[in-house]
Amino acid sequence: MPALTMDQILMLDSYNVYTTIPERSLFTLERVRKEFFQEDEFADLMLGITNATSKTAAISHFSKRYGQFIAMQFYMLTAYDEIWDGNDRDLQFDVTKENGLYTVCMFANPNDWNYVDDTERKNVMSTILYKQCYQIVQDLRNTTSISLRVIWDNFFVHIIGVYAKMLDNPLLADRAMDDLEMLESKEVWARFSDKSLFYEYTKGLAPASLINQPIRKSCCLSKDIPGLGACGYCPLERE
Repeated sequence: MPALTMDQILMLDSYNVYTTIPERSLFTLERVRKEFFQEDEFADLMLGITNATSKTAAISHFSKRYGQFIAMQFYMLTAYDEIWDGNDRDLQFDVTKENGLYTVCMFANPNDWNYVDDTERKNVMSTILYKQCYQIVQDLRNTTSISLRVIWDNFFVHIIGVYAKMLDNPLLADRAMDDLEMLESKEVWARFSDKSLFYEYTKGLAPASLINQPIRKSCCLSKDIPGLGACGYCPLERE
């Protein structure tokens, strides 16, 4: 297992994925997959943290935060040939305060990032999309009436951001383009979809051209959380 560099740690920190030991663990990714999240407890918990006006808005907010972790999976894969490969119980969440508002952040053991061989790359991306995205989307939909599109759009907003950064970096651009084309292909989505949901979202446009543009197909409901407003990707901006 590789040791994370300071640059890697700082990048993870900027996406609220911390490699330090948390003072406490409010819940783990493992619990997302269990009965704790299949009833009202998790929606009520996120409602209490965010003061959102609805459970749907609160769960959408959580999925946007979790989407930062997903974005870092794609960033680390392209930039360092590494991904987080730990146990679900080892991805921990706790409450944090940002700009005067309460939200959640993530903690992961720095020893849980592992190298990815080129021969495994397509399968690894497929596994991320299936296990860490699709299955979590299904679990979150059991907590309240939130659409698939809202959650996937929440993930894609962050993924587009990291690819835009990497494509603008001459040292990473070629590899980023290769991985982006893989993400746009239907093969890595085949475990649960007959098409690339990412390509359906971007229509193949360059990530840099999509930053802070109203390309979402759904509203993330951040406007329903006190202190937040409509995000720069909101389809309501087109109206």
